[in-house]
Amino acid sequence: MAMINKTFADKYAGLRKKEGRVYSDTEVLNLPSIHSSHTFYKEWMIRKRSCKKLLRYIRKKGGVQNILEVGCGNGWLSAQLATNTGATVVGLDINDIELEQARRLFSPFQNLGFINGDMGDEIFADKKFDSIVFAASIQYFESIKKIVAIALEHLTPQGEVHIMDTNFYQGSEVILAQQRTKEYYASLGFSGMEEYYFHHTLNELNVFQYKILFNPASWRNKWLFNKPPFYWIVIKKRNH
Repeated sequence: MAMINKTFADKYAGLRKKEGRVYSDTEVLNLPSIHSSHTFYKEWMIRKRSCKKLLRYIRKKGGVQNILEVGCGNGWLSAQLATNTGATVVGLDINDIELEQARRLFSPFQNLGFINGDMGDEIFADKKFDSIVFAASIQYFESIKKIVAIALEHLTPQGEVHIMDTNFYQGSEVILAQQRTKEYYASLGFSGMEEYYFHHTLNELNVFQYKILFNPASWRNKWLFNKPPFYWIVIKKRNH
């Protein structure tokens, strides 16, 4: 597992740079706001709306004291969570480069820390969280059932897993999506990277107690202007 993570982390870091997704310190500190001329401006507007909805949800729910963000990258969302909820937040990732930036930029935050690793590491053996967030990261886990099951083990009794900013596909769409991903990575000179990117379906979540808070495929949302293209899914422990 450690070797797989290291291989993926090295390739992923190179891909991020090639795509133009390695941001300056100033840009990271301002995220999710970014200049309208930026290549990924529209994408960040989606992330900004998702962030606002998540923060509003957590504040309204109340009682959220500990949050884990899995796949935190440069730490911008973890910082937003720490700033706007008052909870103690841990950002988790395997990308050394972005984690170093996150630690440097957000070191003044007393309720925010970053860890290089995964939830299977010994450091998380007895850790419990009120919220575990996967924002634009669940697609990098081959088995969504396995990673969600692990996350549920690390929830407090009333805790929740949030999955946001990631595509979910109908079964018939997966093969075409896989081909598009393969062609995209090849066009950037990163053939083989598709082995680390997985196209999940909602059916894979049927073994869990989950609720869709935003469904981009609903009849109502299909007619929304500039609607977010991603599902927002909340998963709880059973019997709670």
